[in-house]
Amino acid sequence: MGGVEINGPKILWQIPDSIPLIGGQPITETMRNAWIVMLFILCLCIFLTHRMQKIPQGKQALAEKAVQMVDNLVDSAMGPNNRAFSPYIATLLLSSFCGSLASLFFMRPVTGDLNTTLGWALITFALITVNKIKFNGIGGYLKGFLQPVFVMAPLNVLSEVATPVAMAFRHFGNIAGGLVITTLLMAAMSALSRLVLGFLPVPLLQIGLPGVLSVYFDCFTSAMQAFIFSMLTMAYVGDARSAG
Repeated sequence: MGGVEINGPKILWQIPDSIPLIGGQPITETMRNAWIVMLFILCLCIFLTHRMQKIPQGKQALAEKAVQMVDNLVDSAMGPNNRAFSPYIATLLLSSFCGSLASLFFMRPVTGDLNTTLGWALITFALITVNKIKFNGIGGYLKGFLQPVFVMAPLNVLSEVATPVAMAFRHFGNIAGGLVITTLLMAAMSALSRLVLGFLPVPLLQIGLPGVLSVYFDCFTSAMQAFIFSMLTMAYVGDARSAG
């Protein structure tokens, strides 16, 4: 449609082959944007926690309220005595939300790359497995695949493996789908604007519906997917810890 191309993240450059171990590794848009998001989150945390006082005011009160909200979320989803996971859940929430909102700043969303969401899902899968073994022992963990009857073992193994895959594709699919729809609609409105309002120097029709959809996909969907991914992580890990 009008020369529109929807591809994966571009390769910006490659690490020289002369560098051991990582030589030849491509550096993509996703990697660059992820570092920008991490830098933003780091600066935000430093700003909110700079010059903290005994009586919280202003930005410090806002930061403490955010921490309290995450702690309460972990308590409700994982049960008491699990606040050690609060920093990880907060990191997931911020990384996912800010990574998806990168499109508002004319960058490709970090979460629009399956490698990103799959990486997070694999970390969650590792946490699930480690906690199952920790609270049930290796024998109990392996025995769980034979429940309720041993013939269910193949399905139980498949279900276990499907957990990170489903989490990764759910998050990636929603963000990437929104990116595709918005891009196609912007191209269509640009072509229609040139056809109907060709005398204007700017594609005026791009300001209406595409803008509304962009707010939906970039803001509402980003917040929802960050929340859902984090809730699933807490639910799965909490269940693994309570199974013992």
